[in-house]
Amino acid sequence: MEIRPTTDQDLDLFVDTLHAAFGRFPEPPKEGSTGWWSALEMDRNLFAVAADGRPVGTAGAYSFELTLPGEILVPAAGVTAVGVLPSHRRQGVLSAMMRHQLTELRARGEVLSVLLASEALIYRRFGYGPATYTRRLTVPRHRGVLADPRAGAPADGPTTGSVEVLRRAECGEILEEVYDRYRRAQPGAVSRPHRWWALGAGQPPVSTAPRYVAVHRDAEGIADGYASYSVGEAETLTVDETIAIDDSVFTALARFVLGHDLVAQVVFKHVPPEHPLRWQLADFRAGEVSGDTDWLWVRLLDVPRALISRGWFTDGELVLDVDDPFLGEHGRYLLTVRDGKADCVRTGREPDLSLDVSDLGSVYLGGTAPSTLVRAGHIRAHRPGAATLADALFRAERPPHCLHWF
Repeated sequence: MEIRPTTDQDLDLFVDTLHAAFGRFPEPPKEGSTGWWSALEMDRNLFAVAADGRPVGTAGAYSFELTLPGEILVPAAGVTAVGVLPSHRRQGVLSAMMRHQLTELRARGEVLSVLLASEALIYRRFGYGPATYTRRLTVPRHRGVLADPRAGAPADGPTTGSVEVLRRAECGEILEEVYDRYRRAQPGAVSRPHRWWALGAGQPPVSTAPRYVAVHRDAEGIADGYASYSVGEAETLTVDETIAIDDSVFTALARFVLGHDLVAQVVFKHVPPEHPLRWQLADFRAGEVSGDTDWLWVRLLDVPRALISRGWFTDGELVLDVDDPFLGEHGRYLLTVRDGKADCVRTGREPDLSLDVSDLGSVYLGGTAPSTLVRAGHIRAHRPGAATLADALFRAERPPHCLHWF
């Protein structure tokens, strides 16, 4: 078997091979858009090729920016389109592709890779750990009143700014600008390159599928948030995503969709686990949580460089003993944080924490507390207080969240 890079001429074969791996057929793009695969970067994709020259596996990567704690932007490979034909599974094809890909990413100088895991059991063994989480919130419209906690009564008074309803086809530039502003300040968010918007490659509202968009504008008329939505069966209004520069904008958009006429319930598809919306409901029980799941998985390719790259909010030092069994690597690192900056060097000191590189990926963005993984048996703490200090060190200024599909 050979692992080889793909070219632009391989696009159709790549798409067909990937779909065959999942037992599906490519769906024709909707009018006005292209297939999601039009955003693939063919110079970053791989084929696993059998002895007869036929592709039996695929793996790809997008060129993203990932926002780290401290509003720091770093390049990150968005791993995607990974599949092996059913006839060649459990023969080492996937492991060979993933090992080849990680080697290539390192050669490009990238320190992080990220992905959305189709199955949770697959990617941990390649060093990825779940790092952001999302959930669905369903609110019956007749119980969807937002309360003013200062007055203890429903808040129906005027708000700063305004909301305008547009069609998706009318506001692509607005969506792109608002999302880019939002993602630069949101830990865990990834960039949406312009070509994605231009091609309509992705899920709504990146795709040009028919949607209404509630665009929020501030007092100066500048767009600072949006909610992409549609009304479907059972009089359900489904919000694809709500993008807001701050909580007040999110509240204004939530109030708008919760007040929509002739719908029975409103479904917010992507809500961060600790988002305050449920607490803003006058009836706390009106918000039904479901679909609580992982989203973005993180893999550190260079432990010291990755730890130095993010922002920090507590001073301290930890010795981390990190095992990377997939790449056959092991390292012990002294992490020292002072005044929001980190230094990370190899050390021979006794470790404070021992952990797998996948668990380091899980805690890296601040969305998973190290102490949780200690209690779960994933991380081993070697001295009292080590997990508590790790919790303080790895926290982010706000919970990481990612809602971009790739």
